[in-house]
Amino acid sequence: MDVDRRLLLLALAAGLSGCAASAGRSASSGLPRPQTVSDLPPDLPFAPWTDVEPEYRLYTGDEIEVVLPTATELNRQLKIGPDGRVSLPLVGHVTAADRSLSELEGDISAGYAAHLLRPEVEVTLRQAGPLKIWIDGEVRNPGVFDMPGQIDAYQALILAGGALPTSNARNCALIRRGPGDLRMLKVLDLRAPRGEILPLRRGDIVFVPRSTLGELAAFFTQVRNALPIGFSYAINGSYAST
Repeated sequence: MDVDRRLLLLALAAGLSGCAASAGRSASSGLPRPQTVSDLPPDLPFAPWTDVEPEYRLYTGDEIEVVLPTATELNRQLKIGPDGRVSLPLVGHVTAADRSLSELEGDISAGYAAHLLRPEVEVTLRQAGPLKIWIDGEVRNPGVFDMPGQIDAYQALILAGGALPTSNARNCALIRRGPGDLRMLKVLDLRAPRGEILPLRRGDIVFVPRSTLGELAAFFTQVRNALPIGFSYAINGSYAST
């Protein structure tokens, strides 16, 4: 994780150094005006926000049970490793992180098809692992954090050491995986003393810009090859229903 975090910091610094656009200003206060999703560049699309819970996806640290009713000697209780995989007899390593339970059942069943006749596989979640969120941008300690219980976006900002004086905390981005792997964004005002209250979910990304939300484009471009497990939806996810 230390290596990933250094890569993210270097990538973010490179992306932000090339951003020369300044935020729109309020005529009355001179402060950056509040932004909306419509202020984002057209090549950085997001789906409409919804609070509907998406299908559960497995994550590193989750404990699962794999059951084959017709070959019980292959049943296993497993913990998803840091590399996102589990190890199964006959099949070997199978990627489990970022897969739904039904998708993983299909993957394992396909693996056993070379050894068993019409294998039936059942996968259940025994215990969820750490709930991780990603906080980046103009904060003191950017990176991936374990949620210490239920927290909101402002508390996540404090978890990362708070916003830097160079930040525009009035126009922060909360990026979330929606139903159907849709990539959603909500603009939040996270200025002290309290900021906007919105409970976070596993896999959320909080991005604090220096000036405008347009910096997200450079951020995504720079971290494309250094995404932590569980956050790939931010780059590869859809932004429109199919």
